[in-house]
Amino acid sequence: MSSPRPRRRSALAAGLLALTTAAAGLVLTPTAAEAVVLPNNFKSVGYLPSWAGSVNSVQYNKLTHINYAFVLPNSNGTLRAVENPSKLSSLVSLGHANNVKVSIAIGGWNDGDDSAFEALAANAGSRTTFVNSVVSFVNQYGLDGVDMDWEYPDPGTSANNYALLMQQLSNALRPQGKLLTAAVVSEGYYVQGVPTSVFGYVDWLNIMAYDGGSPHANYDWSINSVNGWKARGLPAGKAVLGVPFYSRPGYYTYTQLVGMDPANANRDCYTVSGVQQCYNGVPTVKRKTQWALANAGGMMNWELSQDRNDSTSLVSAIYDTVMGGGTPPPTGRTGQITGIGGKCVDIAAASTANGTPIQLYACNGTTAQRWTVASDSTLRALGKCMDVTSAGTANGTKIQLWDCNGSGAQVWQAQSNGTLRNPASNKCLDATDNSSADGTRLQIWDCFAGANQRWTLPA
Repeated sequence: MSSPRPRRRSALAAGLLALTTAAAGLVLTPTAAEAVVLPNNFKSVGYLPSWAGSVNSVQYNKLTHINYAFVLPNSNGTLRAVENPSKLSSLVSLGHANNVKVSIAIGGWNDGDDSAFEALAANAGSRTTFVNSVVSFVNQYGLDGVDMDWEYPDPGTSANNYALLMQQLSNALRPQGKLLTAAVVSEGYYVQGVPTSVFGYVDWLNIMAYDGGSPHANYDWSINSVNGWKARGLPAGKAVLGVPFYSRPGYYTYTQLVGMDPANANRDCYTVSGVQQCYNGVPTVKRKTQWALANAGGMMNWELSQDRNDSTSLVSAIYDTVMGGGTPPPTGRTGQITGIGGKCVDIAAASTANGTPIQLYACNGTTAQRWTVASDSTLRALGKCMDVTSAGTANGTKIQLWDCNGSGAQVWQAQSNGTLRNPASNKCLDATDNSSADGTRLQIWDCFAGANQRWTLPA
């Protein structure tokens, strides 16, 4: 968590957090309204801590599931008293009124103390006590499911006990139309603490793809984390990608960072008091969501009170990407884009592969040089978009072809001086080394409107 409640530590780096939520396949519960349904049953899961955030500030219409964090177990299998029970009751009422499913998250980082889980899972009697306690709690508050956040079972005996516990929970909850999900580490030693048999007991796993990677929770590291679980046999539809609404190493919330500088909404790193704080801004969250639409079952965040409630909201970024994911590409002016030396913006070898370089080349009238200036400020050719590699913001970051994903890395705004500005990086499309030679790579660079930054768009 944040300063008063540091969030979970990861197997490799630092904490992962309690994520996950409810309803793979959107099972109905007899005590609540049907959950919000996004395209392809995509899940958008948010955590709401007992100690932070207001139930009245939640964007219910953009979420499918909310997890209330946390309730803790005792070593004998009973549950400790939940913190702020009236808040939980209000969350359930408001969630159900807005067709959002609400689960209880059990566990969390808890200062690294998982001794109660270890003890209760090791004994058949206390496992049964725990399952009965959980079912009673779910019924008492009218909940839709349970998010198990044991951080973390060790490989070996602990993992076997965890599987037995999850099997028993699944047998008790899922036949009643209740959800069972689990938060899991992103990578490393503790991955093996979750046996593959557990995949069949849960509606999905929330993969805590944060508190690791350099910079923190970067796109490639996060996607690799999910792919690692899929390689173990986790079905794509049961893989939910977690994103942080906070920075590392200082744990500044996203709302604090944007408050320091509104431009931080479109960045992933920002220096505070001499220390670089890295997080996920709107373009990266949109890019991750676009990937999850094609390769996973949903998105999860830690946590809702750290988000903005305005046009820079990360929950909105997820929702807007999902809702726009199935729309046809916008139409607009189509033709050649010319630059320095009269050369054309060209897709190398007319390839449609993601990552294909975009370059200058003698104009030849081929489809590799036929660009559509779309109404959403993207530049499209061969069915894909002109993209800043890895949503980079540094001078010299190369331009490539990539699946259109609605992220800031694919937005190009024509300026009156002939430049094409990428607002996410606040830099301009630039021909490397002021060259007009065939094969010159395009990149982003500080805007100065030189000859290698002026472009003529289709009429």
